[in-house]
Amino acid sequence: MQKKRVTILGSTGSIGRQALAVLARFPERFQVHGLAAGKNLVLLKEQARKFRPEIISIQDPARARELEKSLPGKLKVLTGEEGLNELAGSSRTDWVLSALAGGEGLKPLLQAVEARKNVALANKEPMVMAGKLIMSRARKKGVSIIPVDSEHSAIFQLLARRPRSEIRRVWLSASGGPFLHKKPAELVSVSVSQALRHPTWKMGRKISVDSATLMNQALELLEARWLFGLAPEQLKVIVHPQSIVHSLVEMCDGAMFAHLSVPDMKIPIAFALFYPQRPELEFPAPALTEISSLNFEKPDLKNFPALKLGFVALKAGGTLPAAMNAANETAVAAFLEGRIGFTQIVEIVAGVMAGHKNIEPRKLAQILEADRWARRRAGELARG
Repeated sequence: MQKKRVTILGSTGSIGRQALAVLARFPERFQVHGLAAGKNLVLLKEQARKFRPEIISIQDPARARELEKSLPGKLKVLTGEEGLNELAGSSRTDWVLSALAGGEGLKPLLQAVEARKNVALANKEPMVMAGKLIMSRARKKGVSIIPVDSEHSAIFQLLARRPRSEIRRVWLSASGGPFLHKKPAELVSVSVSQALRHPTWKMGRKISVDSATLMNQALELLEARWLFGLAPEQLKVIVHPQSIVHSLVEMCDGAMFAHLSVPDMKIPIAFALFYPQRPELEFPAPALTEISSLNFEKPDLKNFPALKLGFVALKAGGTLPAAMNAANETAVAAFLEGRIGFTQIVEIVAGVMAGHKNIEPRKLAQILEADRWARRRAGELARG
């Protein structure tokens, strides 16, 4: 059997590291063709020595020169945005796992699609920004985009071979994060360490904060809208603290299907990388007889206004989702750096959205301009 050649964009992040663990488990099925990282030179070196890719990419040119000196062989080292895009479209790769952080993943994702590379998508922000454009180009190029987010992986599997005319609603589950039953007044003094302490998932810093504000689910609504071709009114969110039920699909006859698994990201990662096959993994199914109950709650939009903003962006469309995403990335970075408080994240996003002049974009440049404007405006609001 010919090995799949895989490129991982964001190999030193949480998803990238877990993806490499999956690939290491199945050396007879996969070959690592390329690795891309931002700043973590030490870990990228370790990964390059272990997996022996043909190409690696790192943002900083100085770090790229150090890699060239310290890594033997015919390894090709790329740098900057151009290098990342070149790696994403490399002719010698079969699948690209996009696990970059935030909107920086948009251009490499489009490059991979243009080069007719199948994509395992863990980086939801590009789909929020330009989902309509991405999916249109993917259909034109005959490219598969398989989601890695646990909720979207679940929906992808639940919708398989089901006519869209039979789908009434899709329900994305949300754990509720570490502050599920906290009152707004209690959230004002939340620290960075508290926000990063997710009750069920081990994730990167940015997505952990998004999960704490429920902005993660706001972004997931927009991702699902374009990934699955659903109308805004078909998308709902339900809070499920145990993170066992990852999503549900409601059918036109009132039947409902749910996807259950233990909360481990290696499961959806492996599903995407093996697609269209399903791998044999060591994970047990949820022990239903040992689970005393599965709890579901209606999300409290007063306590978690980020989710309300997500529904606003979902309904409005245009460039507003890109502005929302850019403002959130900027505000979360400011929070992680200790420059603003936890509740100010959503206040800043709301302020940016209120001031955004929404248009229906006809080209990528208009989306990128909305992104740039929102980052500038969010930065101004963060500085007070």
